[in-house]
Amino acid sequence: MIKLEAGERLGTYTVQEFIARGGFALVYLAEDSRGEKVALKIGDVAGGGRYVTRFLEITNERKPEGISPDETPAEAVFFRKEGAKVDFLDAHEIDFMVRAEGELLASARHPNLVGVREVFKHDGRTVVALDYVRGKTLREKIRALEGIRLNWFLTIVRALQKMQRAGELAYHGDLKPENIIVKPSGSVVLVDPAMRAHERGVITTTPHYNPLLLRDAKADVMGIGIMLYEILTGVLPFDEVPWNYAGREQGGEVERLSLSYFLSYPPPKDLNPNTPEPLARMIYRCLTVNDYGLPELEKDLVDFLRKE
Repeated sequence: MIKLEAGERLGTYTVQEFIARGGFALVYLAEDSRGEKVALKIGDVAGGGRYVTRFLEITNERKPEGISPDETPAEAVFFRKEGAKVDFLDAHEIDFMVRAEGELLASARHPNLVGVREVFKHDGRTVVALDYVRGKTLREKIRALEGIRLNWFLTIVRALQKMQRAGELAYHGDLKPENIIVKPSGSVVLVDPAMRAHERGVITTTPHYNPLLLRDAKADVMGIGIMLYEILTGVLPFDEVPWNYAGREQGGEVERLSLSYFLSYPPPKDLNPNTPEPLARMIYRCLTVNDYGLPELEKDLVDFLRKE
């Protein structure tokens, strides 16, 4: 485990305090030489979501030694001919992925995506210096029972499309409440896109929000549909994730029947009778309709917000 103390120096930055951890990295608040706040992301010694929670305490307090209820760690997914496999990353693999994430963010500048200051080495480990985004994660706002605004999701959808059209970010790949920060101004910022190394056949994603382990924009559409479902009902639509056949060549009768069964979920109206019908239809399309993409989701969100 990487544990930094307040006052410790990493490059030109001075560590202030621990912010959060995920399946593969820890994030610390720090200051640069001018006193400006930054977030330093450094890879752990090993990682993978389902492994992290076995060894760490579940705690309400955020600290390097524990996982708080606000944090649902991502997992490393390896794609092979026989299908996808969730596995473990060692320090070397994590450093490679963290550097790749820093380079990806640096090439995709957008006001709704966290910015990168630099990528550097500290004691042989890769560190990414990110812009510090003040605010609350969507997870924190959900748990505090604060008001959730649909226009946050509309902003996200539009930002993702703009970056996709510019060839900067094909997809986020790990959309979940922990990776959406709502600033005091009400604007939203996306953090922690799925670390990816397509040439190695691996990404990091959170199967509860990407249960089919998709590696395109449909992963983001599905993630938004799952978040809307969770906000309306208080639960997730799918428990046994990822889908057994995720990452395999599909088309056989067994796979089709399995997918139909897997995508069966309790309609949100059954759990929350106050669910607006247009939102229920939107969720259904996000989760089950292959060609329902970001443009279609944007249109449905705009239509719904105009009628409210």
